[in-house]
Amino acid sequence: MSASILYLHGFCSSPASWKARILADTMSARGHGERFFCPALSPVPHEAIAQAEAIIGAQARPLTLVGSSLGGFYATCLAEKHDLRAVLINPVVIAPISFSEFIGTQTNLYTSETFEFTAEHVEQLRALDLPIITPERYLLLVETGDEVLDYRLALARYAGCRLQVRAGGDHSFTCFPDLLPQLLEFCGL
Repeated sequence: MSASILYLHGFCSSPASWKARILADTMSARGHGERFFCPALSPVPHEAIAQAEAIIGAQARPLTLVGSSLGGFYATCLAEKHDLRAVLINPVVIAPISFSEFIGTQTNLYTSETFEFTAEHVEQLRALDLPIITPERYLLLVETGDEVLDYRLALARYAGCRLQVRAGGDHSFTCFPDLLPQLLEFCGL
């Protein structure tokens, strides 16, 4: 039985992000469009986790998480809780610290909708943070040119996992199309 993929986008992002679209198009082209899930995640961390868990709970087939940026942080929490594998793309490593600077009004990059990101949301991220992970669950994909997150933090956090470190690039993970075959293989497709 082939696996399904649950893609978790980043902060202020959406299913319209270029990585989500490429992955959705690739899954459709392979005849697996119904096995690809990418919800528009709530900016409220507990709500975003609940959205993902509803999809996880409804799956009869194996599921692999793919998370980008904050979605990578969520994917880690969910992979550990539900015994799943996850591909992490330029993931947020220390969300409670990283996101304290974003308290206030934020705008979704794709929908232009605004929302208030609060100190309570930072506390929700803190509650999701895990001190220990299981490295064999993960494929880590990072670019050294990420201007938003320090890729070295991800290398330290996910030490021992499968990984691809690409020189240059940026937070959008510019070499995503090149690593799509490796991602799909890791996902069991």
